[in-house]
Amino acid sequence: MNLENYLSNSDKARIIQEIVPGKQITLAHIIANPDEVLYYKLGLDPAEEHSGAIGILTLSPSETAIIAGDIAMKASGVTLGFVDRFSGTVIVTGSVSQVEAALSAVTEYAVNKLGFDVCEITRT
Repeated sequence: MNLENYLSNSDKARIIQEIVPGKQITLAHIIANPDEVLYYKLGLDPAEEHSGAIGILTLSPSETAIIAGDIAMKASGVTLGFVDRFSGTVIVTGSVSQVEAALSAVTEYAVNKLGFDVCEITRT
């Protein structure tokens, strides 16, 4: 079968998705009172991590995760659970109020100083 016949007879569409780096926070979420098993699955120690809440951020460009981790710790005393400068993921832990303050500080800085588009902080 030649390429022309294959393309004309094919009924399946192939979609390629790419992430286009922008200046944005695409996820800012607080998990209040997570089950202990979630800490273990994330590689965190619930006793060591001030159990109470987990905050998750996804940022682009991904290197912004470094700045976000710094701001989060300085703003509220959360513990930095994970920072990935390649994927743009930041995980913080602490009390619900600490995590909320940390995510608020990061999103405010991103909007006011970096000119980012920022999603709403969500909570479960």
